Amino acid sequence: MMSPVLLFSLVIVYFLLLLVVAWFTSRNATNDSFFIGNRGSNWMLVAFGMIGTSLSGVTFVSVPGTVGIESFSYFQIIIGNLIGYAVVAYVLLPVYYRMNLTSIYNYLQNRLGFASYKAGASFFILSRILGATARLYLVVNILHATILQNFNLPFWVGALVILLMILLYTFEGGVKTIVWTDTLQTACMLIGLLVCVWYILSRLDMGLMEGVQALSDKGYSNIFVTDPASKFFFLKQIVAGAFISITMTGMDQEMMQKNISVKTLKDSQKNMMTFAVIFMGVVLLFLFLGGLLHLFAESAPMKAALANVKGDALFPTIALQHMPAAISVIFIIALISALFPSADGAITALTSSFCIDILGIQRNPALDDKQKKRTRQIVHLGFAALFLLFVMGFKWMNNPSMIGLILKIAGYTYGPLLGLFAFGILTKRTVQDKLVPVVVIVSPILCFILDKYQKQLFGDFQIGLELLFINGLITFLGLMLIPGKPQELSLKGN
Repeated sequence: MMSPVLLFSLVIVYFLLLLVVAWFTSRNATNDSFFIGNRGSNWMLVAFGMIGTSLSGVTFVSVPGTVGIESFSYFQIIIGNLIGYAVVAYVLLPVYYRMNLTSIYNYLQNRLGFASYKAGASFFILSRILGATARLYLVVNILHATILQNFNLPFWVGALVILLMILLYTFEGGVKTIVWTDTLQTACMLIGLLVCVWYILSRLDMGLMEGVQALSDKGYSNIFVTDPASKFFFLKQIVAGAFISITMTGMDQEMMQKNISVKTLKDSQKNMMTFAVIFMGVVLLFLFLGGLLHLFAESAPMKAALANVKGDALFPTIALQHMPAAISVIFIIALISALFPSADGAITALTSSFCIDILGIQRNPALDDKQKKRTRQIVHLGFAALFLLFVMGFKWMNNPSMIGLILKIAGYTYGPLLGLFAFGILTKRTVQDKLVPVVVIVSPILCFILDKYQKQLFGDFQIGLELLFINGLITFLGLMLIPGKPQELSLKGN
């Protein structure tokens, strides 16, 4: 097992590399650099970096861990994702570029009104805080167990140190910096994935095709669930996957902030679809690795040692306790590389949305550039502190599978965004704007009741990830009930 001191030293070296990248990319940075990278980002870099942002440490650890119970059924969601990404590329991105948006929630202001705009931005802030801190908790927990507790440091110290690291390299450059750091981190994560696949195959004395056949023989590579009553039924999962990518990418300021930092709409669309195809391949490789890890855990030499290791704990335990030191190092670097893109982009996007949408610093003529920058930096620090509090909350909850929890959170918090944007795009109705916040608050409450009592209401039929769609539909119908008159779509930017 690798020395904790050496592992910690390598983490520091890796972080210093990120600081060097940040220093080069954040020179002469302005608020526009922080928010949208001066609209000069290279689409290929954005596409590659988005893989790391979308996967995160949860995918790196949780997706392989689910294979033992769910086989490859998670890939049903990814098939749906591809459909959703096409909708983002060819329906939502043209609207955002035509309106020349910095915050995508300005669309709601121009289309529905100021209260709708505030409601949309508020739900994004809530959803991104919960989702990003859940992802952050998982990786901090692993780093604490493998490195920091050996120095007798409490869990909160590790979380604080990692957040300070992220602050240091995002504080000035924002999007302009993270487009480059995400590219570096995605590369490290994918290298780690490939190395781990190669090593487990070699330990099992299998080639690639032999591994595929072995997974098929055990039933681990089964993708489609055909039982309509199951929450994993393929139609439910594919539809849910489509709406997940539409909302968690196309209606999410963090993801769209990077996309609209690309100079032209055409390049941004190329970025989105290139990312979508590569993303499918990468997730399939994660599932393949998960199957191999379960085969490894079930093999005669490992069966006793790994008998009680399940779910999120499987990959880290094998990588850090049953692999050579060099592979353990690669795993830790890959894990950190999966952590940082989801956390750095989230804090940057939350800062952007809060400054633009909630505080309205771009609408305030009384603030000069220096005051705006100062406000932005204070908000950035505030969100880092909030992240620390939420990470400690997830530590207290100690949920065994974070990916399930994150998707559940998304169903409640992104549903209202889906309803708001769908209403704006698919209809030309206006609404009494002051009533919109009521609708978007009532909708998740109704969904919670529906989810909690689904067995009494539907018997054996299970509601799964389609809760997001149901939430969006309730929001949409609620908006339809608010009186309003048809109007032409406003295309004013912010």
